[in-house]
Amino acid sequence: MGSTSPTLVKHRKVFYIPGYDPFPPRRYRELFRKESAAQAAISGYRIEMLGALEGAAFGWRVQAEIEGHVTESEFEVLVWSDIVQNSFHASILLTYAALIRTAWIYISTGALWRLMRLRKGPVIAALFPVVALLLQAAIACAIGFLGWLVVDALLSTIWNNPLAVGLVATGGAFLLAWQTLRLFKKHDGRIFAHYLMHDFAHTASQYGAYPTALTTRLKRFEGAIAGALVSDVDEVLVVGHSSGAHLAVTVLAALIREGHIPTGGPKLAFLSLGQVVPMVSFLPRAHALRRDLKYLSTSDLTWVDVTAPGDGCSFSLCDPVGVSGQGTPQKKWPLVFSAAFTKSLSPERWCALRWRFFRLHFQYLCAFDRPRDYDYFQITAGPRALADRYEGRPASRSRIDHTVSRYTCTEP
Repeated sequence: MGSTSPTLVKHRKVFYIPGYDPFPPRRYRELFRKESAAQAAISGYRIEMLGALEGAAFGWRVQAEIEGHVTESEFEVLVWSDIVQNSFHASILLTYAALIRTAWIYISTGALWRLMRLRKGPVIAALFPVVALLLQAAIACAIGFLGWLVVDALLSTIWNNPLAVGLVATGGAFLLAWQTLRLFKKHDGRIFAHYLMHDFAHTASQYGAYPTALTTRLKRFEGAIAGALVSDVDEVLVVGHSSGAHLAVTVLAALIREGHIPTGGPKLAFLSLGQVVPMVSFLPRAHALRRDLKYLSTSDLTWVDVTAPGDGCSFSLCDPVGVSGQGTPQKKWPLVFSAAFTKSLSPERWCALRWRFFRLHFQYLCAFDRPRDYDYFQITAGPRALADRYEGRPASRSRIDHTVSRYTCTEP
């Protein structure tokens, strides 16, 4: 992993693994451009976007002057949005079928009750699409029934054939209900019911095992990071956000296990943000993920896990290794602490954001107007390596690190 002495980072390679996101990766570049400028103005340092990466990889280059030192960083987004898009069901009926199957998986395995013992926020987020879609179905049925009453009453006055009237009214009711469901789906960008349902359905589709397409993509991610570890940089930093956190765990465990970490090479570090690891690791067939959690927790890389109680979409201050039953006497990582949204955001800013749950889930990648010791832009573009930045920092005392998962085995 390189020297353990403090390292002044002049060149850094950052790999960002997004969560379950169907949108093109350029949104992350624009988010970084906007929010880094805002944080630099607040914190009094300089950060400048230099342009895109060369070649096929999507990313951007950054130069920052922080604490009197100039650092250049390359950011590369490890893309799996195409897999996300392919997991979306165009059919409304298939979405409702996925709802039934996903609910059954989490309830029948006991995972739902175990997750509720951790944090209520992400469980509520998981139940939201179920409740929302069922409510939409109820509204559609109610509108269809009202339509049936109206059509039946109108046709009965002009058509003396009860059977035919009933068939036409029933057909009209089904059509009206179906159009109502289509209208709900069309405006899902405001509700996120279909989006979240696809997210949880994809997570649970193999009872915690990775789908084949995703396993293949993770091997490509591993190759990209392995290439950076033999390049002329001082630190290779992997950032996993939301669902991207557990994908990063698997990729990094494979890198180390397969001997891709050169002696004397760049420092390797892992920053997990807003993780939802228990949504996967608590499922019965998540053997590989649990094995990787245990392995990574005893490795020599630096792993810092940042969440916040204000983020209702993450398992805040839940040690993903400990709650998954993978803690051992040799466990070193992760260092778990809070980004403390209620303290690092001004009361005015917090008031404006506190009910915007999905926006808060991305706050880790954004500017804080009252920054504390978590600053995404200093971590990813500043002169201090992650290991040096948080050396000696204690973990949050309120973290949950005891076993909660029913399933702890690491082999089928």
